[in-house]
Amino acid sequence: MRSPHRTDSPPDRTNEGFVRPSHLPRGVLRDIALVWLADAVVGVSFGAIAVAGGLPVWVPVLMSLLVYAGSAQFSAVGILAAGGGPAAAAATGLLLNSRTAAFSLAVADSLGRSWAARFLGAHLITDETAAFVLAQPDQKRRKAAFWISGLGLFAVWNVSVLGGALAGSVIGDTDRFGLDAAFPAVLLALVLPALRADSLTRRAAAAGAVIAVAAAPWLPAGVPVLLALLGLLAARRGPGRPARVTGPGPGPGPGPGLPEDPDRPVTQGSAS
Repeated sequence: MRSPHRTDSPPDRTNEGFVRPSHLPRGVLRDIALVWLADAVVGVSFGAIAVAGGLPVWVPVLMSLLVYAGSAQFSAVGILAAGGGPAAAAATGLLLNSRTAAFSLAVADSLGRSWAARFLGAHLITDETAAFVLAQPDQKRRKAAFWISGLGLFAVWNVSVLGGALAGSVIGDTDRFGLDAAFPAVLLALVLPALRADSLTRRAAAAGAVIAVAAAPWLPAGVPVLLALLGLLAARRGPGRPARVTGPGPGPGPGPGLPEDPDRPVTQGSAS
């Protein structure tokens, strides 16, 4: 006799088995490939800039394997090249990479159930992999999106960094090719979506920029960047100021629970 409590599809069954490209639509695979291409360009720039800044080839290569965080790596190398100490470089990199803690909580169910899968998956979590995972409608596609984008991006990033480091040791002055602009361009690309979405973020960024510029002539390299965190005080919401409540809906912008422009009225999201 069949038990009335039996279910045909246990919650974890979709998380079993091997990941295949066929688990994802062609459009998602195309988008993943485009991200790989874009990150390859950035990886070559990072490797070349690191070596041209005086670091040996093995430093950016080992950093890419162990740290594996583009913005944190750019920041650390920029501070070291400017004469900053290792402590300031490491602290800045850790602060920039702390956002992946929230990503880890959001995509944890898509990594797998074994400790080995979770250990490896934790190292592969980036902005791009988290975005692809959260865009998928079911658990099977989320797992496929994570491992296909994550493993591919890790391989592309490290190969491109090695190529850029070897090229940087040959071409010497990267300023001639405009590669010195890659670092500020990458950071600007990372923060632009947040600046467009929230006036509090714009206020904090402006205050942090003023603090960093004012402190730069007087403090060692890297320290003004850490002091710029004081700009977060400018983003504190005043007493009695309502927060905007958002609901699910199409289009770009923060998801449910994320702050948006406080100057807009409070609205309730619809369930449609």
